[in-house]
Amino acid sequence: MKRLSLVALILFSFVNLKAQSPATPASDVQKALEQKAQLEASSIVKNIPFENIGPTVMSGRIVDLAVNPDNPVEFYAAYASGGLWYTKNNGTSFEPVLDSSPTNNVGDIAVDWTRGTIWVGTGENNSSRSSYAGIGILKSTDKGKTWQNMGLHDSHHIGRIVINPKNPDEVVVAVVGHLYSPNQERGVFKTTDGGKTWKKTLFVSPEAGIIDLAVSPNNFDIQFAASWEKDRKAWNFLGNGDASAIYKSTDAGETWSKVTTKRSGFPTGEGVGRIGLAVFDDNIIYAVHDNQFRRAPEKEEKKKSDLEKEDFKSMSVQDFLALEDKKLNKFLKTNGFQEKYRAENVKQMIRSGVVKPADIAKYLESANTNLFDTPVIGAEVYRSEDGGKSWKIMNEEYIDDVFYSYGYYFAQIRVNPKNKEKVYIAGVPILKSENGGKTWESINRENVHADHHALWINPKMPSHLINGNDGGVNISYDDGETWVKNNSPSVGQFYAINVDNQQPYHVYGGLQDNGVWVGAHNAREDRSWHQSGQYPWKSIMGGDGMQIEIDSRNPDIVYTGYQFGNYFRLNRKDGDRVYIQPKHELGEAPYRFNWQTPILLSPHNQDILYLGGNKLHRSLNQGDDWEAISDDLTKGAKEGNVAYGTLTTISESPFKFGLIYVGSDDGLVHATKNAGGSWERVSNSFPQDLWVSRVVASSHKKERVYVSLNGYRWDDFTPYVYMSDNYGKTWKNISSNLPLSPVNVIKEDPENEDLLFVGTDNGTYVSFDRGNSWEAFSKGLTPAAVHDIVIQPEAKDLLVGTHGRSIFKANIAPLQELNVDLRNKTLHLFAVESIRHSGNWGSSWSKWLEPRIPSMDFKVYTNFSGKVDLKILASNGVEVNAFDVEVDKGFNYVPFDVTFSEKGRKAYLKKKKNAEVKKAKNDQYYLVKGNYKVEISGIGKTETQEFEVK
Repeated sequence: MKRLSLVALILFSFVNLKAQSPATPASDVQKALEQKAQLEASSIVKNIPFENIGPTVMSGRIVDLAVNPDNPVEFYAAYASGGLWYTKNNGTSFEPVLDSSPTNNVGDIAVDWTRGTIWVGTGENNSSRSSYAGIGILKSTDKGKTWQNMGLHDSHHIGRIVINPKNPDEVVVAVVGHLYSPNQERGVFKTTDGGKTWKKTLFVSPEAGIIDLAVSPNNFDIQFAASWEKDRKAWNFLGNGDASAIYKSTDAGETWSKVTTKRSGFPTGEGVGRIGLAVFDDNIIYAVHDNQFRRAPEKEEKKKSDLEKEDFKSMSVQDFLALEDKKLNKFLKTNGFQEKYRAENVKQMIRSGVVKPADIAKYLESANTNLFDTPVIGAEVYRSEDGGKSWKIMNEEYIDDVFYSYGYYFAQIRVNPKNKEKVYIAGVPILKSENGGKTWESINRENVHADHHALWINPKMPSHLINGNDGGVNISYDDGETWVKNNSPSVGQFYAINVDNQQPYHVYGGLQDNGVWVGAHNAREDRSWHQSGQYPWKSIMGGDGMQIEIDSRNPDIVYTGYQFGNYFRLNRKDGDRVYIQPKHELGEAPYRFNWQTPILLSPHNQDILYLGGNKLHRSLNQGDDWEAISDDLTKGAKEGNVAYGTLTTISESPFKFGLIYVGSDDGLVHATKNAGGSWERVSNSFPQDLWVSRVVASSHKKERVYVSLNGYRWDDFTPYVYMSDNYGKTWKNISSNLPLSPVNVIKEDPENEDLLFVGTDNGTYVSFDRGNSWEAFSKGLTPAAVHDIVIQPEAKDLLVGTHGRSIFKANIAPLQELNVDLRNKTLHLFAVESIRHSGNWGSSWSKWLEPRIPSMDFKVYTNFSGKVDLKILASNGVEVNAFDVEVDKGFNYVPFDVTFSEKGRKAYLKKKKNAEVKKAKNDQYYLVKGNYKVEISGIGKTETQEFEVK
C-alpha cells in the first residue's frame, strides 16, 4: 500500500507539473525588454505615428496617489495599467511621466518632495483578472524624464513604498510577489543606499507577500506590515490563509515580529484575508480586514409565503406536485424562466422524471454563483491602542455591500491625521466613520465612480480629500459631501474594440468597470465639451464593457453587454434594448460564460449571431432565439469560484458559411466545416492548458487559420502564435522574434495576406512576411497592454485598444502596399491625398486664439537611411517649395506645412501673372487651389506623385 501511495503521489505531481507552465524568469523578462528596445530602434515602421483618439471622460483604475503636503495642488496619480501622471494645477490637467520607461503597470508610488525623487513600484497591487505584472522598482531623479530600474525584478506586484522623511535614501518596500505562481522575491525589502542594494527583512512564504505597509507619522522606526496569502488560478481565487497576518517593526523595517497572534484579538487561521493598514500614532493602529471565515448562521426567520430557490433543493416530487399553480407560476415568472416553463408544463416534466425539483434551483445558478453567494464575514475594522499588542473589532454590525466577497480588489483604510475617531475605508463605495469604525456612512456621490483604491487626507486641512477609484480622480473640500471629477488623461482600460462603416466611421469599445462607449474616430478630444455639455463619445452600456458587434446594414443595431455573457441587442435609434443571453434547458447544467464572453455576427448574414459559453450558440434571428450547435467544447467545468471551461474566441471563415473555429480558456481549439454538425479538435499539438486569446479564419485563403495562446494566467510570458494552411491539421509557430510578452490578439490585414499584426501585454508588432519576422510598431504608443486590434478597411486605419491608455489609431495604407518588389526599390513615394483649401489657413477669428495650421504627410519608403530632397511643383512646372529631410530605412511620414517658400512664391507669381497669393495672418503664404506635384530624390533615384489643393 505504501508503494502504491508513493507511485500515485509521483504521478499526481507529474501531471500537475505538466499542466502548469513555468513562470518566466525575471532575467528572461529583462532580456526581452532589451530585445524590444532594439526592435524599436531598427524597425522599418518606427516613423509611422499612432494618434491617441481617447476617450478620456471615463478614465481608468487608480491604484495610488502621492500629494505634496506643502502644496496639495501638486500631485501624482498612479494608474494600474495606465502609467503615472503629474499635475501641478490641482488636477485641471495632467501629463504622463512614466512613458519613457518599459512599463505602464503600477502598484504603488512614493515621492521625496524635497529632492523631487519619484519611486514607482511596478505591477498592480490588486489581484484582478487584468492586474499586470511589473518589472521591479523604478526611480527617477528628474521628475520622470528618465527612469532607472533599481532591482527587485521578480517582484511582479508591489504593495507599498515608504521613504524615511529624514533620510530619503532609506526606503522600505512591501512586495506582493507573483499573482499566479509562488516565488521567493516577496516580503519586505529595505535599502539604505537609495536602491543600489536591497535586503529582504521579512519573508513569510512563497505564497504570501506583503500587501500593505504603514509607518507611524512621527516615528519612522515604528512600522506595520500586512502579509497576504493567496492563490490565484484562471478558475479560482483563494484570497486567504494561515500566513495572512500583521507584523511590527520597531527598527525601521530591519526586523519584524508577528503581532496578530491567537491571543491578540485579531483573527488568525485559514480565513484571514487581505489586510489594509493605517497608523494614527505610535500606539493607535487601524486595520481593515477581508474576513473570509463563514458567517454564523442567522436565526431562522418565519417561513415566507413566496417560494425561494433554496426551497427546491430538498423538495420531494410529492411536495412539488402539491404546490399551487398560481404560487409556482409566480416564482417561475419572477425568476425569468422561459415562457415554456410554466406550472402545468413543469409539473408534467417532474411527473415523467425528465427533471427533478432540485433542477429548478439549479436552473437559476450560474458558473460564478460561488463568487458572489459565499456567506463570508467580509469587511471588518479593527483597532489597536497599544501598538499592536491587542486588537478590538470596531464595527458593531456587518459592513455589507463593500467588498462583496471579493476583497482581493479592495482593503484600503485611512485615518484622519488630527482625529483618531474619523476613519475611511475604500471598497465598492467609500465609507466614512466618525466614531472609530462603530458605524459608517457612504460618501460616494453622483459624480464619483465606484470601486475605490486610494485616498489622501490633507494633514493641514483634513476635510480636503483626494480619492482614486476605477473612474479616476475625485477631489473634495468638505469631507466627501461634494466632489469634483478630475479626468483628463486618456487611460481607459479597454477589453475589446470595434468599428462600423459610417462616414465618419465610429469606434466602439468595452472597458473595465466603465461600460461600453462609442464615438467618431475623428472626434475632437479637448475640454471644449465642458461648455457645450456634449462629450463626443457616448455611453451605451454599463458594467464591465465587453465585445461589440455592429450590424453592417444598420449601425444603429449593436450587440454588446457586460461580464459573464450578459449581452443585449440595442437599437440606438429608438432606445430599444433586448436581453439575448442563451438560456439552458430545465434539467440541463447551466451554461458557463467567460468574463469576456465572445460574440460574432456572421459575415454571411447579419441576422446570424454566434455566442460562446461552454458550447457554441447560434441565433438565426438577431438573438431572439438560440440553439446550441455543439456539445461542450472545453475540458469541462473545474471546481473554483471563477467561471472556467468556457469559450473565449470565435471566428467564421468569410469563404464559407459554417466553417467556424472556436478557442477556449483551457487551451482547446475546435473547428467545424458544417455549421456545427461535427467538430474536430485541432489543438492537440499546442502547449496545453493555455488561454486561447484569439482564433482568426483567414480572409485570403480558405484553408488558413491563425491562433494565439496566452500564458499570463500561469505567469508564463512566452508569445504563442501559430498559423495553419490546412484547417488546423498542422501548425507552424510564427512567434519568430517576438519578445517575451503574452499575446492577446492577432489580426490579419484584409488587403495584404502577408501583413499581420499582434498585440501583446506591452506593445504592438507587425509582420510583412506572414509571421516569419516581426517589427516593433510603437511610435506614439505606450507600453500598455494591447487587448484588441481592428482595421477599418475603407479608411485603412489600424485601431489599437489598450488596457490602460485608451485607443490609438494609425493609417496603414502604405504598409498594405509593401511587397517584395517595393521593398527592393531604393526609393518609393506613395500616393498623396488631396487637401481641401481654406481661407482660414494661418488665421483665427480672434487674434487671441491660435491660428489654424494646415498640414499633410508625404509617405515614403526607402531601403537606406540618409538625406532626401523634396520639391513641390505647381502645374505650370514652377518649383513653389523645396526642402530636405533625414529619413530612416523603411517607412517615413514627411510633414509638409502646405506653404510657398519665399523664392517659390515669387517664381509662381512671375510665371502666372494674374495669380493672387495672399499673406495669412501668421505671415505665411499657403498654396492656392490647383494641381501640384511632389518630387522626392535620393541616391540617384527620383519618385513623383500628384496631388490637388481643392
